[in-house]
Amino acid sequence: MANVHQRTRTDHASEMAEDYVEAIFDIIDHSGVCRASDLVQLFKVTHATVNNTVGRLVRDGYVTTEPYRPLELTGKGKTLARKCRERHEIVRTFLLALGVSEATATADSEGIEHHVSPETLKAMRSFLKAQPVPPGE
Repeated sequence: MANVHQRTRTDHASEMAEDYVEAIFDIIDHSGVCRASDLVQLFKVTHATVNNTVGRLVRDGYVTTEPYRPLELTGKGKTLARKCRERHEIVRTFLLALGVSEATATADSEGIEHHVSPETLKAMRSFLKAQPVPPGE
């Protein structure tokens, strides 16, 4: 039982980093650049919160930045962002396949994606591959 709680604590510890890296990736993909102010606006937090989190991401090798310059993801950061995006999409699509509404599946997948085990993610992926393709797709 203690291992279950340890995994949850570990998942929570990486959750914010994953959210930020995925957000930086998406903003760069959409706008070409990501600035701290974009993250302040997206997450509805203070500049100090963003600066502290970005500092941890720099320390951990996910992001590079210089004063008054946009944020850049390192190779390690891009890999994590792609992994998070894929995990998020698998969970969202799985929930949709179960009949959950689009809005709820999108909202729920934001939290579930951080806690789903590789085993469960693999099972979700297998389930989705086994589903018949609806007409017109």
